[in-house]
Amino acid sequence: MAIPETRTHHRPIAIWLLICCATLAGMVVLGGATRLTGSGLSMVEWKPVTGVLPPLNQDDWEEVFELYQQSPEFQLVNLNMDLEGFKGIFYLEYFHRLLGRLIGLIVMLPLIYFVVRRKIDRTLALKLGIMVVLGGLQGVLGWYMVQSGLADVPHVSQYRLTAHLGLAFLIYGYILWIAFDLLWPNSAGKPGTDHRGLRRFSVLIPCLVFVTVLSGGFVAGLKAGLIHNTFPLMGGRVVPEGLLYLDPAWRNVFENPVTVQFNHRILATLLFALVPVFWLHARRHALPRRIRIGFHLLLAILLIQVVLGISTLLLRVPVSIATIHQGGALALFSAALFLANQLGKGVAGEPG
Repeated sequence: MAIPETRTHHRPIAIWLLICCATLAGMVVLGGATRLTGSGLSMVEWKPVTGVLPPLNQDDWEEVFELYQQSPEFQLVNLNMDLEGFKGIFYLEYFHRLLGRLIGLIVMLPLIYFVVRRKIDRTLALKLGIMVVLGGLQGVLGWYMVQSGLADVPHVSQYRLTAHLGLAFLIYGYILWIAFDLLWPNSAGKPGTDHRGLRRFSVLIPCLVFVTVLSGGFVAGLKAGLIHNTFPLMGGRVVPEGLLYLDPAWRNVFENPVTVQFNHRILATLLFALVPVFWLHARRHALPRRIRIGFHLLLAILLIQVVLGISTLLLRVPVSIATIHQGGALALFSAALFLANQLGKGVAGEPG
């Protein structure tokens, strides 16, 4: 079957957007590693232009180290750290910021090319403009998050950390959705009514994944993964003690490590229950091959993600497994978005 002209015309743009998503995924994973290794507060200045280059000589290193020595993290946590130890945490944060700048180039240079070559229509131009604005806001939000750990307490705010993580997932999902639309435009006819339940279910899953990710952001921000390192019980109980000790009660959802970990477990368990039901429901429908594969991937990624999550907890948050767990959340989100995108189109009614 011939590929529609519109789809062929947009394929280079879709490939570019998928590359943007891949680099964003790398940014999310590297950001998780930066946080887990305690490297995120090593650069106490934000220099969007001149910060491209790292320290190049001994004088430069001593200057940035002296700035770090004035921070609360050094004075309260790393007082015995020497220059060599500082270099270890500095480079991870430096590469994290450098990748952010590289993503800016990966976004802007092809975008300029496509605009000059008149490959982008007005509707798509608006969507891509929103993408650029969101990317800029993410950079500002990242520095706003870091600033919260450069004041009196050497820990970033769990609210700002979760906002930064959540916006990263939203930007990633937004770009991925546009790419899916370009690769598989809504041109295959209206979906059959027998797929409505499946389509509604497909909207629920990525939303639940996103909320679970946000709860994971609060777990990370409060270091809640370092308490109650048992499974499935917490402190020997299904409902742990100290769940609502803060007043007013709403603060427990965002500021109580026990409640935050409990909520993350509940949301993950809900996903663990619903995704297999979603998968079984889909098996009763005649669906295109790519959608069937999407369902199998969703289920497989969920199972891996659950194992990673439990392992992270039982092993008291090792950097390697916890970092992969954060990447796994992005993979699960991607599979869920793919199914929501595809099932919302006429392709849901095509034969398999």
